[in-house]
Amino acid sequence: MGIYRSEIADLRKNIGENIGQKIIIKESPGKRSKPQEKSAIIENVYQSYFRVKFEEADRVGSYNYTDLFTRSVEVSMYNGESYEPLVQPQLEIKKTKISQPVTENS
Repeated sequence: MGIYRSEIADLRKNIGENIGQKIIIKESPGKRSKPQEKSAIIENVYQSYFRVKFEEADRVGSYNYTDLFTRSVEVSMYNGESYEPLVQPQLEIKKTKISQPVTENS
């Protein structure tokens, strides 16, 4: 199981279509620390990461798309009324098919 390039491309496109959109970024700095939530605005998207501008401080930050898949960082987008989690593409899990014995009805 892994993250596919097409899934990263879809996520990049989704974020790119929302440049200028308000978001909340939730990240955990460590195992013993509480997750931190920060308000930001999507500033730009690049091949392997996206950049945001934080509202409370005049600074920018950047995040890898893979961080979203691994849940190191969670992003919620503002839809005009409330914040909704950024929908993640489902990772494809390949299942092996268990064959059933064939029986004859005679």
